[in-house]
Amino acid sequence: MNKDILKKGFSNLCTAKAMAELYEANFKQVSKYVHATSRGHEAIQTALGMQLLPQDYAFPYYRDDAMLLSFGLQPYDLMLQLLAKKEDPFSGGRTYYSHPSLKDDDKPKIPHQSSATGMQAIPATGVAMGMQYIEKQGIMNSNVALSAVEGPHENPITVCSLGDASVTEGEIAEAFQMAALKQMPILYLVQDNGWDISANAAETRAQNAYEYAQGFHGLDAISIDGANFIESYEAVEKVIKTIRKERRPFLVHAKVPLLNHHTSGVRMEWYRDDLDEARSRDPYPVIKQQLLDNGFSSDEVEAIENSAKAKVESDFKKALLAEDPKPKDLFTHDFAPTPITEEQGERSPEGADKVVMVDCALFAVEELMNQHKECLLYGQDVGGRLGGVFREAATLAQKFGDDRVFNTPIQEAFIVGSTVGMSAVGLKPIVEVQFADYIWPGLNQLFTEVSRSCYLSNGKWPVSMILRVPIGAYGSGGPYHSSSVESVITNIRGIKIAYPSNGADLKGLMKAAYYDPNPVVILEHKGLYWSKVPGTLTATSVEPSEDYVLPFGKAWVLQEIWKQDDLETLTIVTYGMGVHWAYNASRELGIRDQIEIIDLRTLFPLDEDTIMTSVKKTGKCLVVTEEPSNNSFARALAGKIQEECFKYLDAPVMTIGSENMPAIPLNSTLEQTMIPSTEKIKDKIEDLLNY
Repeated sequence: MNKDILKKGFSNLCTAKAMAELYEANFKQVSKYVHATSRGHEAIQTALGMQLLPQDYAFPYYRDDAMLLSFGLQPYDLMLQLLAKKEDPFSGGRTYYSHPSLKDDDKPKIPHQSSATGMQAIPATGVAMGMQYIEKQGIMNSNVALSAVEGPHENPITVCSLGDASVTEGEIAEAFQMAALKQMPILYLVQDNGWDISANAAETRAQNAYEYAQGFHGLDAISIDGANFIESYEAVEKVIKTIRKERRPFLVHAKVPLLNHHTSGVRMEWYRDDLDEARSRDPYPVIKQQLLDNGFSSDEVEAIENSAKAKVESDFKKALLAEDPKPKDLFTHDFAPTPITEEQGERSPEGADKVVMVDCALFAVEELMNQHKECLLYGQDVGGRLGGVFREAATLAQKFGDDRVFNTPIQEAFIVGSTVGMSAVGLKPIVEVQFADYIWPGLNQLFTEVSRSCYLSNGKWPVSMILRVPIGAYGSGGPYHSSSVESVITNIRGIKIAYPSNGADLKGLMKAAYYDPNPVVILEHKGLYWSKVPGTLTATSVEPSEDYVLPFGKAWVLQEIWKQDDLETLTIVTYGMGVHWAYNASRELGIRDQIEIIDLRTLFPLDEDTIMTSVKKTGKCLVVTEEPSNNSFARALAGKIQEECFKYLDAPVMTIGSENMPAIPLNSTLEQTMIPSTEKIKDKIEDLLNY
């Protein structure tokens, strides 16, 4: 083997080993925050990390500190995270040791990923999918294309590093399935040390990762001794060369010993019965002998060891003295700044056609795709054959091709989580979950990866994506096609949420969402799509102009009244279908001059100023939702209004929503009994006005 490679590899192993030993020797100082080390895994991690280029993307897992060192990071960098210091280059002290996120020009790019085991596989596969898309479309302004200038002119690859226990996760199967199906340029490195935490492989796995990969046609796999540096380096070299050239996925199953604690908080001596056997496979004496066999003297080897130890000790002393975050540092990078802060363009252009709500969104997406090659749309049944079950993507695949508008398998986790990777390479994915009821498998990715990426990467990796979710009860959809889920979604911090009531708002918000660098969920009531529900014709709109944008966080006072001392007045705060129930109720009661209706348009950010100003003027408030009201977004909002406006109120703030039953029944009579209606809103208005 090339002596420079061997020397560099050995130095990296020495450094990682010295760090693990230093952490153990200073356990009381460093155990305030949980950490894991690569001890036993160093050879394969180093062998892989040394071969990556600046244009490559890597998703290390929480035991990969040796891999991070091989990218060119210093012990000091990792120690700043170990000690949760302000200058931690990954997260500013927000997340655990070896949970990196990096965007340095001279190193592989590392988008944020959580420590939830296996969760990184879908975002990583999203990066590979993005690389493939960029190459097919010839896009030159993406993060991948630009970073290719920084390193040797070789095709970029994605690396996803996994522990063997995580491969049993269902989301791993989704990632493998898509990588194999679409033949994406990704390397899955599975480091197999035979343990979960205290459960071993015999208890938890029917087969190892190499054997499991055989079931995914198109995903080639090899199994190697990951504790042997030369074997690992040469095997990975062949695999990487193949991926760069042939643009297809591989899995490397590397058998390694675990020579340190699972984490600093879960000690190996508590449960391990194989420590002697594991120590017999230590990669460190193997590579040390490989240096001697390749002409290095004992003195040279010792000098490398001593240099690494000195560097580690020096960096540790320096890291201990580094500054901690200040309280004010908590409040940065929850969102990246958006350029869309004001309503712009023509909302009702002269001579424009009046169109249904679903077409306003369709035309918005078409206009965006015409203007931006980075824009693509995918989800279940949105491709050319159907164009979406609500025809919300009709004709788009025919106009833009199957690479820009395509079907996915039934994989909500992949649909949602892949946007992390697509965004990281400079794309803007618009994705769809077919019904709100189907969003639950995607919540893992939405909560853990999508929503937290900007904050936990200290602003480096905001996820720019749009998730469209048809929602609500309409036409006897039954218990699996009718749910409202906004209370769950609004409890995920780090995403923006729209819930429009009409086509013009939907188009303007869709455009604003596209130009927003943050993740956006658009809840689109399927009962408003075509205005087929009686009383919803006002959901149709004159189609706004192509340049129309509507900023998030700006509610619409669609029925404004003046302050009146001689009449009882009321504010109704609502969104989506509730806007139409409220509007029709006030009209049928003949008291539109006593009722101010606020259409929230976005649930986050929430236009609290408009709400509170109105309630202080009218003195009474009703919050209308389609969700069951117990423990809901609506009831939380009612509590906030009561808190802010208490001294102005003449009655308690009230809410009305669906009946608090587990699901919406199929039978149309039962469905209508469960959900609100104009008649039910009328009764509630009269109760509140007469309070």
